Amino acid sequence: MRPTRDPRVTLDDLVEVLLNKGAVLHLDLIVAVADIPLIGVSLRAAIAGMETMLEYGMMRRWDEDTRAWVERSTARRDLEPAPGEHHVAHMRGGHLLQDGFRTTWRPGTVHLTDRRLVVLRREPREVLWETELTAIRAVRPETERTVGGEVRTRLRVVLDDGREGLLSASDPERLRELLASTCPGPLETGPPPREPDEGRTVVEGHLWYHEPRRDGSLWRGGHGRLTPDGLVWKSPLDARPALVVPADAVVAARPAPGDGPGGEGTVLTLETTSQGTVTLGTDEPRRWARALDALRREPSRPLRTS
Repeated sequence: MRPTRDPRVTLDDLVEVLLNKGAVLHLDLIVAVADIPLIGVSLRAAIAGMETMLEYGMMRRWDEDTRAWVERSTARRDLEPAPGEHHVAHMRGGHLLQDGFRTTWRPGTVHLTDRRLVVLRREPREVLWETELTAIRAVRPETERTVGGEVRTRLRVVLDDGREGLLSASDPERLRELLASTCPGPLETGPPPREPDEGRTVVEGHLWYHEPRRDGSLWRGGHGRLTPDGLVWKSPLDARPALVVPADAVVAARPAPGDGPGGEGTVLTLETTSQGTVTLGTDEPRRWARALDALRREPSRPLRTS
């Protein structure tokens, strides 16, 4: 590795490199008084995200012990097992409530034992959905794209009496495999789902978002993705997209004079009906403007560019 200087790099970019690739520090320090060495420090340290550390074989024992302890303690605290019932796994998840009047996701924790599959909310405590494993006939994975543009895999659980439950899980493929190995009867699981056609992506790449804040707007680096549904922008540090502009909300898209994080002439201005004026920074403002112009929800109303 060679040190480089890139004025476009932001703090978000630095954190992303540390989490995904990591850094190794080698430090030899000698503290001397009157040219007499008194204290020596030899430091060898690796800094990276936990996934990267585990990928390179570091801290695996700590990770395994911690996960096992958390699973045991959380399972005992949240789900009260019946006599002789043993906990298998649990993970963040939820259940889609469809009662004829509303359709909404209810977040909670998915618990799997050797007898039951339960979606439980801790506070206020409520069992959102529950079934005996002997009643499960099929577990079918389904994919959907959220309003933020992310692809999510859900699990549709079909019961013997014809009832169905649509569940979300932080690791749906693992939950599907655990159900296949834990359910006592034959279980139809289906193949892993294919992601939706990514050919719908019109343009995507690095974008800066001039995010409005109470103490003044701030440039933030992240990833932008333009599809026929609209524009989505997300920072690596954000759990959800910070900017979602539906296609039919864009009124005008034009390169604008001004200095963005990439230098002079790298500013793109969007006029929208949903969020007013949105300012983005990009090395290719005309390319993004042309793509937005070509993206039309209604053929009779093209986007305006200049």
